[in-house]
Amino acid sequence: MARIAGIDLPKNKRGVIGLTYIYGIGRSRAKQILDKTKIDHSIKVEDWSDDQLSAIRTEMNDIKVEGALRSEVQLNIKRLMDIGCTRGIRHRSGLPLRGQRTKNNSRTRKGRRKTVANKKK
Repeated sequence: MARIAGIDLPKNKRGVIGLTYIYGIGRSRAKQILDKTKIDHSIKVEDWSDDQLSAIRTEMNDIKVEGALRSEVQLNIKRLMDIGCTRGIRHRSGLPLRGQRTKNNSRTRKGRRKTVANKKK
């Protein structure tokens, strides 16, 4: 079982895909890591030797992943909310941040519809 940065990588996946299960590593970063360690991209995770695993771990030491990266992102969001900028205010109120329309869409950000009854005459 390959365990890197506290994450159990799936055994039956190729190396490039298996590394993407770690928070903060995408396809391009995974390819860079495997190129630097001279590991073939098509080899499955279960076929990695102990030497290859240790080479990947040493290559990932300078990359911020998992808990450290998650806490940094949360601190950045908290900083935006504390200074009261537009993005921070939108984070606080649960609305989309990057200029999307909110009249019809953005249900994932706003949550389920809250029906408002009409005023009786």
